[in-house]
Amino acid sequence: MSSDALHLNRDAVAHHRLGLALVALAALFWSTGGIFVRLITTDLMTMLFLRGVFSGSAVLLVYLLLEGKAGLMRLKSLSAPVFAVAALSAMSMISGIGSMRFTTIAEALIIYATVPFMTAALAFFVLREVPSLSTLIAGVVALAGVGIMLKDASWDGSLFGKGLAVFMTLGMAGMTTIMRRHQDVPMLPAMALSAWMCSSITFWFASPLSVTGQDLLLIALFGIVQNATGLVLYAIWSRKIPAAEATLIAALEVPFTPLWVWLFLGEVPAGTVLIGGGIVMLALFGHILTEMRPRRALPPPV
Repeated sequence: MSSDALHLNRDAVAHHRLGLALVALAALFWSTGGIFVRLITTDLMTMLFLRGVFSGSAVLLVYLLLEGKAGLMRLKSLSAPVFAVAALSAMSMISGIGSMRFTTIAEALIIYATVPFMTAALAFFVLREVPSLSTLIAGVVALAGVGIMLKDASWDGSLFGKGLAVFMTLGMAGMTTIMRRHQDVPMLPAMALSAWMCSSITFWFASPLSVTGQDLLLIALFGIVQNATGLVLYAIWSRKIPAAEATLIAALEVPFTPLWVWLFLGEVPAGTVLIGGGIVMLALFGHILTEMRPRRALPPPV
């Protein structure tokens, strides 16, 4: 291997490791959602409308700070992949919320936990990207952990709610695959647009003038800290790693959501949630640490 090829290989490994770490960080930011939902007292539609406004504005601000005037000019000629990702992201957000209303949380999360496998299938057909064995093994173990988490949960949700959970999963798989394919296309505008799409849909059912000052502050933090930060990290760094692996790591949101609610609000989860959540975290962090291990670089030929 030439020195140039060795250097490129090291750069690729470094980008892959950084991508794993920052996609995991995005999932951790998303997992704080349970805290905000518990603390905010305003109605759901108003909360989602205002969250989308704050989140979309924050993502666009980050984009303009990163890209400057050139980024502003690009907004005039956004490409089709940007709109596709925005639509899929918005679909995933809205159907995810709806699935929690029309079916049980257990059913919604079990369906969502299949997202690495849906992504792997989609990425194979679209990108010819074959997931690694370690990704598939971690995905199976994580899915089993989610099943244990929800062992004693209710399973009597509606068929409509299950369908919404499938749409949520397909939306996440689709947007991740498109972002992976179009790595040269800035996707932060898509993330901002998806948040505003959510706001435009929930606006008709919202009562923003009824929000208290405390709730407005919490919703602003909800939109900026939980949603926008996660979207920015995921939009930039999920493209640096295989699509199935990105959605696998994003599944860290599932066990960490009840963990934060327990630690910060004192809501003690059931024993099965702790056991299953521990298995999910072991599977996903084990995969991350395995992929982070130093890899011996081949010496250049003599």
